[in-house]
Amino acid sequence: MKKTLMALVAFAIAIPAMAQTSAPSRIAVINVQKVLLESTQGKAARDKVEKLATAKQEQGKKLAGDADALDKEITAKRMSLSPEKLGEMQKALDQKKIELQRFAQDSQREVREAEEKAILDLEKAIRPVIDQIGKEMGFAAIFNKMESGLVYASDAIDVTDTVIKRFNEANAAPAAAPKN
Repeated sequence: MKKTLMALVAFAIAIPAMAQTSAPSRIAVINVQKVLLESTQGKAARDKVEKLATAKQEQGKKLAGDADALDKEITAKRMSLSPEKLGEMQKALDQKKIELQRFAQDSQREVREAEEKAILDLEKAIRPVIDQIGKEMGFAAIFNKMESGLVYASDAIDVTDTVIKRFNEANAAPAAAPKN
């Protein structure tokens, strides 16, 4: 009982002190994933990663085609080849299959790493824009809506579209100077 009373007295004393501070008390949320997907730089980074993935898929298709062609050749010539030649061709086919598996694993890792690097670079580039908006709008905190454990946020405190707009403006190509 005594502890509860002391806690209430301490809280009552702290309330006026908290009210007198000039620190901002507003909060906002941002959907960083949306910024990454909808900003100009985010779209460019996604296109770059998709081009890499497409190139790797094309290389993989070529390797798979080579293995399939060798497999068909082995099947077609199986009866006319000597056991030694058939063994050599089978060994070559097995090697091509191993190369294809390694290529697929390496490609997946390379694309995943490129995607992670692009995201980190974008997040680093977005940070000053978020900081500027936070200061200009007087926010005490801006939370990442999707990673903060937040279960509800009013659309009124969501500054995602503002960040996208400012980020695009900050990274827009400078307009060409008119020629005289």
